[in-house]
Amino acid sequence: MVRLKIEIERLKKRILSLSAAVEESVRKAVTATEERDSAMAHQVLDGDAEIDALEVELEEECLKILALHQPVAMDLRFIIAVLKINNDLERIGDQATNIAERAVYLAQHKHIEAPPVIPPMVEKVRVMLRESLDALVNMDTNKAAKVRALDGEVDELHRSVFARVQAEIRERPDQIEGQIQWFSVSRCLERIADQATNIAEDVIYMMEGEIVRHQKEDYRT
Repeated sequence: MVRLKIEIERLKKRILSLSAAVEESVRKAVTATEERDSAMAHQVLDGDAEIDALEVELEEECLKILALHQPVAMDLRFIIAVLKINNDLERIGDQATNIAERAVYLAQHKHIEAPPVIPPMVEKVRVMLRESLDALVNMDTNKAAKVRALDGEVDELHRSVFARVQAEIRERPDQIEGQIQWFSVSRCLERIADQATNIAEDVIYMMEGEIVRHQKEDYRT
């Protein structure tokens, strides 16, 4: 039992380390897009392999603990939640990479302006990611519930971007490629919001043993 507790504490440190790396990757990717900073975008692209390696190591550690210690109750729920959150964090890292790739293009075409709802969408997604990770660190189900409540708002903003991009393409057909890049950024942000919501829902499962992912209207497009 003592050994299991030690292993679980180690897991906590590893998931927090991965969380920090992913959050920083998203921050840089979004900043690179906003500031048209190609060099920062390439930092995100270069760092993706490290996130992938951390994700694999953490998964292997979880599976080893399950095999050796056969945990039950809260310990078992924690390990299952870590496995799921680990996967979501890696996927968020992938979305950051996708945004960074868009940033490289946009840095070369600075005349293509962002849809006006992109900045508020970025801010909401940042809040969701930060709060979901805080919920994980502090085992805070109230914060997790707040993250879930924001998901629909981000979906609405994403739909607004789609409508704006359609209008811009009709008015400025010479900017089709650039507008598609902005729509892709929006789609990545919407996906990060979905994955932050998944993390929040896994925190609730971890703490309360309740699966809540279907207890809401599905706004996803």
